[in-house]
Amino acid sequence: MAKLRIATFNVNGIQSRLAALLAWLDREEPDIVCLQELKAADHKFPGDALRDAGYGVIWHGQPAWNGVAILAKGMQPLEIRRELPGDTADKQSRYLEAAAHGMIVGCLYLPNGNPQPGPKFDYKLAWFERLIAHAESLASSGHPAVLAGDYNVVPTDLDIYNPRSWQKDALLQPESRECYRRLLQQGWTDALRARFPEERLYTFWDYFRQHWQRNSGLRIDHLLLSETLAKGLLDAGVDRWVRGEPHASDHAPAWVTVEV
Repeated sequence: MAKLRIATFNVNGIQSRLAALLAWLDREEPDIVCLQELKAADHKFPGDALRDAGYGVIWHGQPAWNGVAILAKGMQPLEIRRELPGDTADKQSRYLEAAAHGMIVGCLYLPNGNPQPGPKFDYKLAWFERLIAHAESLASSGHPAVLAGDYNVVPTDLDIYNPRSWQKDALLQPESRECYRRLLQQGWTDALRARFPEERLYTFWDYFRQHWQRNSGLRIDHLLLSETLAKGLLDAGVDRWVRGEPHASDHAPAWVTVEV
């Protein structure tokens, strides 16, 4: 059996943070990477630089915002789909799915939903419903699968430094959390929470009020493992050091190690 490290990382602009991304890939050597918030049109995505670093890559870009990509070390991911089923009118680049290293990899960037209430929050919940419907088909397939990305959901109060400061935020609303719970009820395993059942573990620290320096963070980047894949769960964690680098993204990479 092989050991694989799967990571998810909201890079918050791949062009301006390419050097940091390459440094992380070189140091941590993940086997599969899901990237979000590329903020780059397809023709401006640095595919050659990532291939030179040893990764096959597919991407679905969008100018100025959104955008997702899947990297696979030493191989080319086989694209399955580049949009979430259920709404042909939705043109936002938020979902990408591929086969890589013997598993199905779904990379997602769930809508933020702020301000709420309002159309952006309605879109968030509608997108979440589409994700739940599609995830059910993946969960019931029996194939090893991972749904990794920036979910823009704080699942519980254990996943945030101070819920009182965020009570009106879309990331903490009961509807958002209920959607996440419904997703888990399909049989998905939240790898980070399974590895650290009682610890405050964060993946995001915004740029305001010295939240990074004070460790005032949120856990919104998740790796959900199908029942088949979860049987091989070995470890999980967050590469916090990336957030402390100069000109860093406001997210740090989260990862899981599995045996397949």
